[in-house]
Amino acid sequence: MGRKEVFIVIMLGLMVSCNHDSNQKLAKKIIPDDISLLGALPLRVPVPEDNPITPEKIELGKLLFFDPILSGNKDVACATCHHPEYGFAESLEVSIGVNGNGLGLSREFNHPNDIPFVKRNSQTVINSAFNGLTNQEANVGSKAPMFWDMRVKGLENQSLEPIKAFEEMRGHAYTEALALDIVLKRLSQIEEYRIRFKQVFGAEKAITKENLGKAIATYERTIIGNNSRFDQYMRGNSVVLSRNEKAGMELFLKDGCSKCHQGPMFSDFKTHVMGVPEQEKLKIPDDGFEKRYAFRTPSLRNLRFTYPYMHNGKLKTLENVLEFYEDLSGGKVANPHVKQEQTDPLLVHLKVDFKDIALIVEFLTTLNDNSFDKSIPNRVPSNLLVGGNIYK
Repeated sequence: MGRKEVFIVIMLGLMVSCNHDSNQKLAKKIIPDDISLLGALPLRVPVPEDNPITPEKIELGKLLFFDPILSGNKDVACATCHHPEYGFAESLEVSIGVNGNGLGLSREFNHPNDIPFVKRNSQTVINSAFNGLTNQEANVGSKAPMFWDMRVKGLENQSLEPIKAFEEMRGHAYTEALALDIVLKRLSQIEEYRIRFKQVFGAEKAITKENLGKAIATYERTIIGNNSRFDQYMRGNSVVLSRNEKAGMELFLKDGCSKCHQGPMFSDFKTHVMGVPEQEKLKIPDDGFEKRYAFRTPSLRNLRFTYPYMHNGKLKTLENVLEFYEDLSGGKVANPHVKQEQTDPLLVHLKVDFKDIALIVEFLTTLNDNSFDKSIPNRVPSNLLVGGNIYK
């Protein structure tokens, strides 16, 4: 064998060795499907430096949250679709905002009506203060991803978006460009709001869109359920979960659910293409993030209060959700606009088996915490109906 051939053999050997070492390193980086993927919620709520919490700001934010003065026709409040009675969600597949009446399952459009359904399921406000918190990073505060399509970051910014949205709160009363200015003018005409904003923010002209967002976000940061039985287990109480619940947790991890539902919030806060069935109440298909039919991984906390499930509320029970994933892991895509090759690559790790569903559901119930603040103001400064037009 000549020098050239010997050199080639040596180089090939080195390449194989390097490739082996590279694969070994890659294998070490793969996160195992064990309890280290999960975590307890912090006992303290993260607060942005530029928006400290004070009792006065909480109270102002709470009044604003329940006051329909923020909506075009003064008939819809934030609480209309995020009500304490429904776990700060509403139990509808997709929301009815403007020109509706009733609360939760009894809510319906008034007649006549030309307002469409809100195109997505109303996510709960509970624990939204922890949005962005994972085991790897803490993108909370102004960096926290919001909404199903992550189009806005931070609770302060998120709280202003529904005020501008046509089908949610604005309606035909004014244009999107004018919405916040008109709402701020309305608030400025109410003496109690002028006094409260000045007291909280310390300026004569304190009713601004920035302060409006800060006040509502501050109240939302008090709606917390961070002491579920799962949290207690992760903090060292080994007997707080039953044998079945622990078995369900093991299956949750083994079946690949934790590939996306991980960390303290049981969400990687990324978008994924899953091919959820279309919502027939919508005239136009919802193509989600970057028009790819991708949607942000929702938290699995407090699922007891936030049914129905998925971005469009098409799956009514947790059993339905797991059956959907069982079909998906078997190659069945339920959305006609999504091809199998478009679905998320992480689905190759999903191995949900029908026999595992009952135990996984038992585990998911350990993530419920009913201790969040459910109190409702007796009145709001506008003297409009508290919570909007929610009474039949």
